[in-house]
Amino acid sequence: MDIPDRLITLQQNADTEYAKLAGLLGEEREAQWKRWYEAAVEIQAAVTAHAQETGTPRNQLEAAVKKAVRHPQPEDG
Repeated sequence: MDIPDRLITLQQNADTEYAKLAGLLGEEREAQWKRWYEAAVEIQAAVTAHAQETGTPRNQLEAAVKKAVRHPQPEDG
């Protein structure tokens, strides 16, 4: 499946913001949670839009994006 770079970048951003939640408490955690939530909403909307544009099943596209970001394949060469 061909995954646009924009979707990869948005998922990486959401994952990065989520990872920053570790160890935070109180107001710091709440502020970071909001940053993660906004990034998550953005990637979800982008996946939905791309799936609609291409006719790709949304769940398959989302899974492929997450797999590409979280379990990248080594490059040939």
